[in-house]
Amino acid sequence: MTQVFFSPGPDCLGHIINRFLAARRSVDVCVFTITDDRITRAILDAHRRNVAIRIITDNDKAYDAGSDIERLAAAGIVVKVDRTPFHMHHKFAIFDEAQLVNGSYNWTRGAAESNLENIIDTADPVALAAFQREFDRLWSVL
Repeated sequence: MTQVFFSPGPDCLGHIINRFLAARRSVDVCVFTITDDRITRAILDAHRRNVAIRIITDNDKAYDAGSDIERLAAAGIVVKVDRTPFHMHHKFAIFDEAQLVNGSYNWTRGAAESNLENIIDTADPVALAAFQREFDRLWSVL
């Protein structure tokens, strides 16, 4: 089943948090930035449940004021940072190799409260395979 959510409002944020709550084995996260502490708490909770989490993020945003990347790395989550002169601007996550959450939604409080953004959640095997290949490709070169 495919689901679609829009912001501003609680829908995108709530869905991402619920995906982390439901994760049992692994989550591969590839997002431009993470500054929403509510998402960070959900990531840390999953990590404490022994869900294997890998994060790829952009160097221009990883160390901005409000970024939670250092906090996640300090908790033992494996983080890779794109250090190219260009932006790693993806915003997707793969949960338990079975669900893909993708869209324009930045993992920030501004996205939840102000911005017009979206996510799509799908189990489509073609989409999952394509996004997993992209994650794996980036993971191998960073």
